[in-house]
Amino acid sequence: MKELESLKFSNQFATLPEELYHKQIWSPFENPKLIHFNNELATDLGFPKNQNPEDLVPYINGNKTIEGSAPLSMAYAGHQFGSWVPQLGDGRGILLGQLQTKGGLMDLHIKGAGKTPYSRFGDGRAVLRSTIREYICGEAMHHLGIPSSRSLIMIGSNEPVFRETTEFGAMMVRVAKTHIRFGHFEYLKHNNKSEFIPILLDHVIENYFPELKSSKDGYTDLFENIVNSTALLISKWQAFGFAHGVMNTDNMSVLGETFDFGPFGFLDDYDPGFICNHSDHQGRYAFNNQPSIGLWNCHALAAALKDHIEIERTKEIFKNTKIFKRGITNFWKKLGLKRKKGKF
Repeated sequence: MKELESLKFSNQFATLPEELYHKQIWSPFENPKLIHFNNELATDLGFPKNQNPEDLVPYINGNKTIEGSAPLSMAYAGHQFGSWVPQLGDGRGILLGQLQTKGGLMDLHIKGAGKTPYSRFGDGRAVLRSTIREYICGEAMHHLGIPSSRSLIMIGSNEPVFRETTEFGAMMVRVAKTHIRFGHFEYLKHNNKSEFIPILLDHVIENYFPELKSSKDGYTDLFENIVNSTALLISKWQAFGFAHGVMNTDNMSVLGETFDFGPFGFLDDYDPGFICNHSDHQGRYAFNNQPSIGLWNCHALAAALKDHIEIERTKEIFKNTKIFKRGITNFWKKLGLKRKKGKF
């Protein structure tokens, strides 16, 4: 298709060792149909203004191949509700690759594409209800100024997907700066694949922090960036009353973006102990716990990277209060307050 061919598409992650992914094709729907196309996001990504979204459906459904793409499912692990799970991965998702845009590389990721080697007991499908919900929240977060993944296009079908009730299946193209998670590094560290950690660190620096390539301590600089962006992201969640609900380390982006929307929620009234995830019986991910859980997750990442980052400097990074003060500033702005110079 001429319109797609005009886009600069590749998959940088596919150049990494195959210990980090599995080459994957997805399971098409029999009769896919367009549900929604995000024209605003498409324009930002460089799609032609006259793009007919119906023409994209065969590519999203897996009937046709986008030139330059290299579909794969990513391998990672993580701490779920504080417990170590050594093997997770994209159980229903496929990374198509990256688009080169004016704002840098942007991942295009198919959600609901069918079973992968990481599906475990799942069917690899997404349902229309939750897909629409994720689309709405991603757009809300973006326009509130909160870093977040967004949805480019949704397709659906009459294919039944069995959850608590029978629902309609759907696929969605999720767009984010990266899908590299804390859990990628944990997977390598705790599964006797530590030799690949520097390769993945170099990949992140090369593609997202090129200014660190000449640094004498680039890996620690990168870690500091991850901690800072995570803290700033969560401070914005708190300011807008957003509860993520599943702050497992495999759901934490190394670029400080919100993704993997599951049982999220917003505060209607101020309830600091608000729990949006009915499976969170202990309230680990309650609204008021999010900052401390974010810190806990950063410590888990530090443990995975401990052989590659400077330990004493890492301790100082965790002591830094500057990001906390920036979080306080978000609350002040919400109240229309200003601060005196140098004071909070």
